[in-house]
Amino acid sequence: MLTRRSMLGTISAATLLPLMLPGKTLAAAPATSLPLWPGQPPGGGGPTGPVSENARGAISNIAVPVVEVFAPAKPNGIAMLIAGGGGYRRISMRNEARPAARWLNARGITAFVLSYRLPGEGWSAGPLAPLQDAQRAIRLIRANAGRFSIDRQHVGVLGFSAGGHLLGLAATRSAFASYQPIDAADTQSARPDFAALIYPVITLKPPYDHTSTRRILIGKHPSAATSAEWSVEDHVQAQCPPMFLVQAKDDPVSDPENTLIMQQACETANVPVEFHPLENGGHGFGMGKPGTASAEWPAYFSPWLERINAPIPLEQ
Repeated sequence: MLTRRSMLGTISAATLLPLMLPGKTLAAAPATSLPLWPGQPPGGGGPTGPVSENARGAISNIAVPVVEVFAPAKPNGIAMLIAGGGGYRRISMRNEARPAARWLNARGITAFVLSYRLPGEGWSAGPLAPLQDAQRAIRLIRANAGRFSIDRQHVGVLGFSAGGHLLGLAATRSAFASYQPIDAADTQSARPDFAALIYPVITLKPPYDHTSTRRILIGKHPSAATSAEWSVEDHVQAQCPPMFLVQAKDDPVSDPENTLIMQQACETANVPVEFHPLENGGHGFGMGKPGTASAEWPAYFSPWLERINAPIPLEQ
């Protein structure tokens, strides 16, 4: 795994296990890791040593933020940046981000899995650190469009839980300069062309602020102004990309009001939005938990992706 001492410019490869889908098995997919920054991330600080991974396949101690590139056998030009959740304390790779990447690969979409900086790990940029990483990743995807056979006008984002909060901010605050430009990649747009937020944390305001996302990002007793600044719904405007929202009604972590708040904000701003409330599935179901309604959501997502990216066809 990359550490700060292994330094940046390194390109590594990892082989992932096959993913079972109804009627097919996807071959193991190599992932190329690309560091986001050519040197220290903005502001510096952060942890040292290798990335830590817990028993559930969630990572922390992220000294070098990277994107893992999952390239399909036949890329169709569409790209998606993926951010797993974990309350900004860790990032769910095994259960959320990497299964989503392989699902997208099966449909010809090039997937970029983001290992973003966690604000509680000593970064000087504090709560800005993950947003800086997300904006930089979107720009790097566009800067490397030719290398990965990507159309720069078909770059989307897919976020789960706290990753949904992060990429919700990236989608709604794309014009916000979270860091000073450092190279030619930063001339690219940070605005995603479409966004999918799955059981996301949207608002950090009472009474829906009892989340690790709020505590880690802005502290135990934030001001009303700070809570509003870091609430996704307060930044929705007409220029935001189309949104796809999914949440289970029995979500015990992110109150189901979060997606309703986001849906209403999009409708008020005339941003195209498609919302799928699910009867059950709880939280953290990734691409779907068998035996619950959460298993249905990829079947809604695939046609939405096709409509949003028309006339580019998806593999089925």
